[in-house]
Amino acid sequence: MPSLSEADRQSLLELARRAIVEAVSSQKPAACIPHSGVFAEKRGVFVTLHARGRLRGCIGVIEAFEPLGESITRCAASAAFEDPRFSPVSQEEVRELQIELSLLSPPEPILPQNIEIGKHGLLISQAAKRGLLLPQVAVQHKLGREQFLEETCRKAGLAAHAWQEPETQILGFTCEVFSETAANGDQSSLEA
Repeated sequence: MPSLSEADRQSLLELARRAIVEAVSSQKPAACIPHSGVFAEKRGVFVTLHARGRLRGCIGVIEAFEPLGESITRCAASAAFEDPRFSPVSQEEVRELQIELSLLSPPEPILPQNIEIGKHGLLISQAAKRGLLLPQVAVQHKLGREQFLEETCRKAGLAAHAWQEPETQILGFTCEVFSETAANGDQSSLEA
C-alpha cells in the first residue's frame, strides 16, 4: 500500500482529535465525518492515545468494513472512553493527549521465521480466542521474534507457546504509523 501524503496524515489526525474532543465535551459521536478521499478508504486502523509518555488508551479494527473516516472517529472516541484498562479521559486530559494512528495492511498468514521485528504486527488466533500486537509494541518492549509470538499468544488468552500448535493461526501485517507530537500537536512520522 502506498504511503499517505503529509496532508492526508494531518487530516486523519485532526479527525481523531476532533472525535475525542466532541466525545468528551458532549458525550456524542462526531457529527461531521468526511467521506471522500483518504476518509473513504477501507483499511484496518488502531488509535493509540498517550498522555505524559504513557499509554492512555488503544482501540482499533482489524477488518476494514467501513470507510476510514468512520473507523477513526469511532475508534478515537472508544480509545478515550471504552478501553477497559483505563478510566475515561477527562476534559482536563484532552489537551495533553498525543494521538497515534496505525493503518494496517490486510493480515496474511506468516511463518514464524519470516516475522521481522519492527516491520510486522501479529494476529494470533485459536478457536474463538485471538490477540493482536502492533509492530511498534515489539520495538518499544525490545522483544525478540519468539517473545513477540509469546506475548501475542498471551494477549489472545492462550498459553505462551500456543503459536507452535498446529491449530493456531498466525497472521502478519504491516502498519503505516504516524502521530502528533506531545507538545504542540504537530505531526511526526514514526517507523513501524
